[in-house]
Amino acid sequence: MTHLLRFGVSMDAELLAAFDQLISRKGYANRSEALRDLVRDAIVETQWANADEPTVAALCMVYDHHQAELSAKLTALQHDFTEHIISTLHVHLDHRHCLEVVVLRGPAGELKQFSDRMLATRGVKHGQLVMTGTGQR
Repeated sequence: MTHLLRFGVSMDAELLAAFDQLISRKGYANRSEALRDLVRDAIVETQWANADEPTVAALCMVYDHHQAELSAKLTALQHDFTEHIISTLHVHLDHRHCLEVVVLRGPAGELKQFSDRMLATRGVKHGQLVMTGTGQR
């Protein structure tokens, strides 16, 4: 078990009130839990800046499967990147649109490059790469 340390934080009253509202909306039990999550987020985000940092990620995208050759292009890009793809999920949203989720693991820089190439492909309507640490640190 980790050793917990206490420390004080000074904050403007308006900022603290806004923080308390955020804590309430998100359902945190207390300020400490919310603050710990903010610190973890900042640390992980800093790690992503290092292109070599081991990272896991999910690329979520919606695309028009009626776009000529789009499915083949996306599949070819994924086949060029198989060493970092853990899994994929494909969902038919309606007659025209599909949601694809690609779960990735590898160096942050390479995952970002792959994501950029996938999202820049004509016919991809929207997408987002969600990255996090591997939990090894």
